[in-house]
Amino acid sequence: MKRNIRIAAAVAAGALAVGGVLAVGPVTAGTGGATPGAVQTMCQGMMTNGQHHARQHGGNDAGGIRHDGTCTGDALASQGTLTAAQKATLADMAEEEKLAYDLYTAFAGRYDVRVFERIAAAETNHLSAVRTLLDRCDVTDPTAGQPAGEFADPAVQATYDRLLGQGEESLDAALKAGRTVETDDIAALTKALSGLTAPDARQVYGNLLAASERHQEAFDHWIADE
Repeated sequence: MKRNIRIAAAVAAGALAVGGVLAVGPVTAGTGGATPGAVQTMCQGMMTNGQHHARQHGGNDAGGIRHDGTCTGDALASQGTLTAAQKATLADMAEEEKLAYDLYTAFAGRYDVRVFERIAAAETNHLSAVRTLLDRCDVTDPTAGQPAGEFADPAVQATYDRLLGQGEESLDAALKAGRTVETDDIAALTKALSGLTAPDARQVYGNLLAASERHQEAFDHWIADE
């Protein structure tokens, strides 16, 4: 009981760092474009830890976030310019967030533990935030129209299939697959922030990074207790 309370708090904190709420609907891959209010929702309940990461990696935390985590107005920072390579990276981020959501949803249906359900709910907000940037930057959403467990990029598809197969072996294996996803996301986001100047992209990436670190911590706790 105590473990569930502790881990639930850690996961909820990770969701709040980006999404603000856990009670959200499923990711709708077929909608294609961004959810207009997605990043504005991010402002609700945004945590200081997310601001710290945005500043640490050069992000702009002046986009509607007070130091107490409440909103001052618009949640998303001003639009910047992305290079062709940065636009490609943004598209990759959408596939990575969908991979996380689809994988955690599959594990939530297989294992009776709340960690997968809670983090999957957070990933809904993550993908919505990335889709907002895709729409802003006029970048095609590679996840649009893709059913659960299916991806446009063959490399992402192979990663998903491998991690899904791993996680079907046991709960411990599924938790370790989840930790791998978050570890990979942390590395990808850290690399994406290097040389990035667009305020809105830096803000979103910084908050996604903070959330991934909290999700990784939650998986580590569960693995240690298994």
